[in-house]
Parts: sequence; C-alpha cells; structure tokens
Amino acid sequence: MLFLMFRIGKDRYVLDVEQIEQVLPLMAAKALPGAPPGVVGVINYRGEPVPLIDLSALATGQPSALVMSTRIILVRYPAPGEGEHRLALCAERVIDTIQRDPGAFTATGVEAGTPAWLGPVAADADGFVQWVRAPALLSEEIRAILFRPAGADA
Repeated sequence: MLFLMFRIGKDRYVLDVEQIEQVLPLMAAKALPGAPPGVVGVINYRGEPVPLIDLSALATGQPSALVMSTRIILVRYPAPGEGEHRLALCAERVIDTIQRDPGAFTATGVEAGTPAWLGPVAADADGFVQWVRAPALLSEEIRAILFRPAGADA
C-alpha cells in the first residue's frame, strides 16, 4: 500500500494515498473566529470552501511551520450515510511517499487516552512511522460545525 509521509515536529506520520484527492501548495485560509482548536479556517478549492485543519496544531498546539515543504493535503472525508466531504489538512515536510504492507503496522501499546486518529506504527531504519486515520480526525461535534448544510440553523 502506498502512503504519503509528513511530519509533526520530529515525528513521521503517513496517510493512505487512497484517501487523498490532491496535494496543494500552502495557501491563505479565511479564518473562522471561534473555530475549535486545530481548525485554521477554510480554503477556496475550485470555488468551494473546504475546511482546513492544521495537523501540527491539532496534535501539539503549535501551528505548522511556514516552510517550502508545508503543504495542504486534500482528503476525501466520509460523510454520515453515503458520500464524502473534502477536508484540507495542513502538514509539514510533505515530501515523500513510502510503500508498506498494512500488516507491518502494529498497535503502540498506549492507545488509551490518545486521539482516535493516531493509528498503529511501523518500524524502519529511521525509527517509527505512525498511520493517521483521516476519518477519525474530527469529533462528531466538529464534523457538525464544519459540514453543516448551508442555511442550517446554528
């Protein structure tokens, strides 16, 4: 299976490329005052607003560094029932893909208390890489805020 690798701080993480629609250069986002932690705002993707989550801010409370390799990863996020939403993820050092057997990833042993989006790990010569579960990134409350139908009451 092919994965896109990125960093949060010094640690390596991966997303399954099957979830990814496109990798975009870093772009300005429209801020959403009062947005939940990790929610940067919305970006304009082909005329549509797409919520932008900063993975570094979500994980560590520190925003992603604004460097050349910081990218926006556009993922297909499952909608309740059938269908999908677009969700933009800001991540640092998005510069590599890796091929791994999904069976090579194992539980960390400290799952209790960690966010549901942090999945199993795989070891290699450079240490561990952790699988990010994009469908688990948002709580039900945040999903309801970000993907509220236009014109729906607050």
